[in-house]
Amino acid sequence: MTDAHAVGEASGSVEIHEGDNLDVLRGFADGAFTLIYLDPPFNTGRTQERAVETARSTTATPQDRVAQQEPDALEEAGGPDLRSYGTAPIVRRGFHGREYERLRGDLRAYGDRFDDYWGFLEPRLLEAWRLLADDGTLYLHLDYREAHYAKVLLDALVGRDRFLNEIIWAYDYGAKSRRRWPTKHDTILVYVKNPERYWFDSQAVDREPYMAPGLVTPEKAARGKLPTDVWWHTIVPTTGREKTGYPTQKPEGILRRIVQASSRPGDRVLDFFAGSGTTGAVASALGRHAVLVDANPEAIAVMRERMPHATVSGSGIRHDS
Repeated sequence: MTDAHAVGEASGSVEIHEGDNLDVLRGFADGAFTLIYLDPPFNTGRTQERAVETARSTTATPQDRVAQQEPDALEEAGGPDLRSYGTAPIVRRGFHGREYERLRGDLRAYGDRFDDYWGFLEPRLLEAWRLLADDGTLYLHLDYREAHYAKVLLDALVGRDRFLNEIIWAYDYGAKSRRRWPTKHDTILVYVKNPERYWFDSQAVDREPYMAPGLVTPEKAARGKLPTDVWWHTIVPTTGREKTGYPTQKPEGILRRIVQASSRPGDRVLDFFAGSGTTGAVASALGRHAVLVDANPEAIAVMRERMPHATVSGSGIRHDS
């Protein structure tokens, strides 16, 4: 994406919430968002400076009572086995009938840091799933360290039939190892709340040039082609209007494609690892209403400067930016 394609004037609202995302999420209503994009910290081997919280709950929820009354229907639907909540151990089925805790135990053996990372991410994914509308889509952006584990566990957590796509974002930038194939891609896992009702509009997505335009008609070459599940896209340019200086900033072109395909003007979009706020900037420019959450004051400052029309809340105080 070049500077000429940077997002334009905002037409949708933006809410920025400063605070621990798990606490903030619990204040949102069920099914409130059509699109949820998550770009959590990757498990790079460095210590995560975040508290680990499991998904266990000490009190029964309304879903618990429904699950106790209709457990078979929940399993058949492929969703989380909500009987796991309460004081009993977590047990969810959805991956060839294997118990969820057993699956976690197997994967934990691959590395000491895995359980800490998934213990941090799992309750947040459960909240995201609760907040996702029936026609909604969840995008989980990871790299090679955790993407495969996350795929298997998400299949068990929400049901394998809810998996829609694995998107590969490929880029060619930075140093290249000479001792192995250089790692130059991220993985975005895509899940839908209801496989029969999810929103996806391929015609709304910006087209891209053909790699071999001489092999198609001039009309097709001029129109471009629809993207596949492999997205060749540069990282955020080091110069130009898009750059904010935030270290983990993602390109607007990647988020633009996601927002265009999986939401409509007027829909609500959530990103609770918001960072530099690219999701909100893109969604707002496309007429969606964005809700962003981050606990990092540096991120909040970047987002407020980037989206001066946003409202900001935190520590119980809400004010206009």
